[in-house]
Order: sequence, then C-alpha cells, then structure tokens
Amino acid sequence: MLKMEDIRKMPTKELVEKSTALRDEIAEMKRRIHMGEVTNTRNIRVKRRDLARMLTVLSEELSKEKA
Repeated sequence: MLKMEDIRKMPTKELVEKSTALRDEIAEMKRRIHMGEVTNTRNIRVKRRDLARMLTVLSEELSKEKA
C-alpha cells in the first residue's frame, strides 16, 4: 500500500506509468477472481485505492499546470 507522501514525491511521468501498470494488474486480478484462481479479493481493493490516490495526485498536478 502506497502512502500519499510517497505518491506526491513521484515525478508525473512515473505516476502515469505506475497508474497504467496498476490498471493492468487490477484487470488481471479481476480475471483471475472470475476464473476462480484467486479467492482473496482484499488485494484488489488495496490496489484500487492506490490507483485512486495516484489519479488524485495527477489531477492536482494538472490543475496546477493550468492555473
């Protein structure tokens, strides 16, 4: 689980790359859950929250650039 302070320290390019990778991971986890390979759904919740944190920081940075 990533902390907000760590996410804010990341450069924008790295945030974009990590958010894309997280989206792929979440999609793969959903597929595995659907297939019955994975029964622990807690991990997907944690990853979705991390993704939301990253997207929040990205939107904050974009709004700073526009202002």
